Amino acid sequence: MSEWKKFWIIVGVFLAAYFMPVNSLRFQGAIIESFAMLNDYAREHVLLCLVPAFFIAGAVAVFVSQDAVIKYFGPTAKKWVAYSVAAVSGTILAVCSCTILPLFAGIYKKGAGLGPATAFLYSGPAINVLAIVITARVLGPELGIARALGAVLFSIVIGYLMHLIFLKEEKENTNKDARMFAHEDTDDKPLWKTAVYFFSMVGVLVFANWGRPMQSTGLWATIFSMKWILAAGFLAVILYASLQWFNKEERDEWFSSTWGFAKQILPLLFFGVLIAGILLGRPGHEGLIPSIWVERLVGGNSIQANLFASVAGAFMYFATLTEVPILQGLIGAGMGKGPALALLLAGPALSLPNMLVIRQVMGTKKTVVFVSLVVVMATFAGIVYGTFF
Repeated sequence: MSEWKKFWIIVGVFLAAYFMPVNSLRFQGAIIESFAMLNDYAREHVLLCLVPAFFIAGAVAVFVSQDAVIKYFGPTAKKWVAYSVAAVSGTILAVCSCTILPLFAGIYKKGAGLGPATAFLYSGPAINVLAIVITARVLGPELGIARALGAVLFSIVIGYLMHLIFLKEEKENTNKDARMFAHEDTDDKPLWKTAVYFFSMVGVLVFANWGRPMQSTGLWATIFSMKWILAAGFLAVILYASLQWFNKEERDEWFSSTWGFAKQILPLLFFGVLIAGILLGRPGHEGLIPSIWVERLVGGNSIQANLFASVAGAFMYFATLTEVPILQGLIGAGMGKGPALALLLAGPALSLPNMLVIRQVMGTKKTVVFVSLVVVMATFAGIVYGTFF
């Protein structure tokens, strides 16, 4: 960093400190909200969501062969296979826009093609079966169905558009790494052991975060009552597999890879949560941006209302399933159905912390294009839905 850059950074920090409105009640409330949101995130999502996700990502980097990733997600893989697998991943992983990040980073760095990787990045948090069911029950079956269909279609279209936009770069990378793609898998470990190992880690992630259902009876309620037993069972399988199927060097490499993802992602994630809390606050609380402004801007079904809902949803952080009660309150305050769908399609899949980490993984240009595609398509989908409903 040059001396001039250091100088202007110091000047910027000084001016921000000098003009900081510390006596403003709204500013004071926003600061409290930022740390309250960080506190909520640390309590609700780090131990049960992010930590298992980091271990899964570390395991992907160590135990999944390059050939396996390339076979299903690589630039030379069959498109219908790659995008089909990526598009339905959200039905397996009930994760938020931040928990998906280490998993995305793992498969992308392992050699997955840009298109399938970004399809997976979108579908992971967007196509959450439980969230879609709750959306249909709380906000109406039309909105639930529209969300499900839109999320599946979005993941495929966005992934394929990313592939086309950066096609030249993808081809150059494929040609440059041609030897890698032709590489023969030398791993003599049976496929079923790797499959059981990863299925168990996904099982811990899914059942440890299984949300309380709205009704006290039925399948979802039964699973909820047994969630810790199921999670503990899968954890026991992981411990057994780690000790019996993998040697010490493999385990050490796994832990090292997991720690690497944590170091890369957590600082940006926490910083992004703080900024999102300052600007927008938690659900039901005020940040620097008054909630009444949001309610005024997303009424009706205009292009502006849908675009604002998409952009606001893209920058806000939604923990898994929290978007439903937030939207219930906004709709009650006058939010149009079109903007509601736009927010549902853009919000769970993106957030400010999510964008910061994506940029570090695949660069500024690809991140801007990915976010823009999500926002534009969510806006268009909201307008179409609002017109008919």
